[in-house]
Amino acid sequence: MNTAETAARLRPRGSNNLGTRQFNERVVLHAIRLHGALPKAEIARLTNLTAQSVQLIIAGLEAEGLVLKHAPLRGRIGQPSIPMALNPDGAYSIGIKIGRRSLDVLLVDFAAQVRERLTLDYQFPDPDTLFDEIRARVQALRKTLGPKRAPLLHGVGVAAPLSLGGWRSLLGVAPEKAGKWNAIDIRAQVMAMTKLPVEMVKDTAAACVAELVSGGGRSIRSFLYVFVDTFIGGGLVIDSRLRSGGSGNAGAVGSMPLGPGHADGAVPPQVLNVASLFTLESMYAQAGLDAGALADARAVASPWLPLTQAWLSQSTPAIALAINGAAALLDLEAVIIDGSFSREMLAAVLAEVGVALDRCNWEGVSRPSVLAGTIGADAGAIGGALLPLYANFAPDRNLFLKLDR
Repeated sequence: MNTAETAARLRPRGSNNLGTRQFNERVVLHAIRLHGALPKAEIARLTNLTAQSVQLIIAGLEAEGLVLKHAPLRGRIGQPSIPMALNPDGAYSIGIKIGRRSLDVLLVDFAAQVRERLTLDYQFPDPDTLFDEIRARVQALRKTLGPKRAPLLHGVGVAAPLSLGGWRSLLGVAPEKAGKWNAIDIRAQVMAMTKLPVEMVKDTAAACVAELVSGGGRSIRSFLYVFVDTFIGGGLVIDSRLRSGGSGNAGAVGSMPLGPGHADGAVPPQVLNVASLFTLESMYAQAGLDAGALADARAVASPWLPLTQAWLSQSTPAIALAINGAAALLDLEAVIIDGSFSREMLAAVLAEVGVALDRCNWEGVSRPSVLAGTIGADAGAIGGALLPLYANFAPDRNLFLKLDR
């Protein structure tokens, strides 16, 4: 896609009619979030607003502390232009990712940067104690803002698996412990501990939101997002919008089967059975190695490297098969792969997926580009934190929350 096509696709349109001030303010903020710091003339061009309208809107947003001036751009003909950028201290939100192996609670600013991070590792989350841990961390993050900035905290976004108690046999979790999650309304539990608005989305969809808003997904129209975590999962973006599907589970690459069913009733394994990090974690543990190496560069160094290579040899063909099938069905422009591992490990995954894709049958199918994600392990929690920010400051407050019908 050329530059002109990309700019046109990412151009949020405002209205010069009276009575649409708040909508136009959100359109301007959205344009700056997508494109970075922009002079007012460029904002007017991108949003289809008049220069006078943009002047008034920027003045209002600056007075509210939502945008700020950058240094003037000199060296051009005429008066130097002054880029306007989002003010990181203009608003805040809290993102919570409830994972199968860890909890992340982040304080995120208006520019989607992490200000504070509180984590908790565990073998499997116990709802009897986890929500007390979440409450303590949310209260601690609110205290860091202080009384002056506390009113700028606009909400909480929660990212969690849709079936947190599922696949218990793979994880080696007792049925009664996993079964507790069947009766838990996670959003309601978090709402009970704060007066702030609370939004919730599937964990891998939240990670996809982070990539779509703050990463390489901003310049790609349609892509499959693959996130390699304790369980591999994903999200789906079509026409620059996150598509949730009828039950909120679109893009669930981990659940894709690795073959047909059998006449004797046996079911094939799924992608998550071989391409999830819990498998590699188990391989490390059986060899007496620190499973924490998954999070850093040790995973691609001795003595972990041989086990990592063995995992790559079985996981990347499964990922490639999922990509091949998704491309045939959806005609994707790209696939973005990320995970809760080091950038060195991500590079190894991408290289091996590329080799596996070369072995796939692409006749009649347009092969998508495969790109590295840019957010990393924080993607789920950051995506969760973006939900309340978009609800308050984006032209379409439901951009990431609607279920497709």
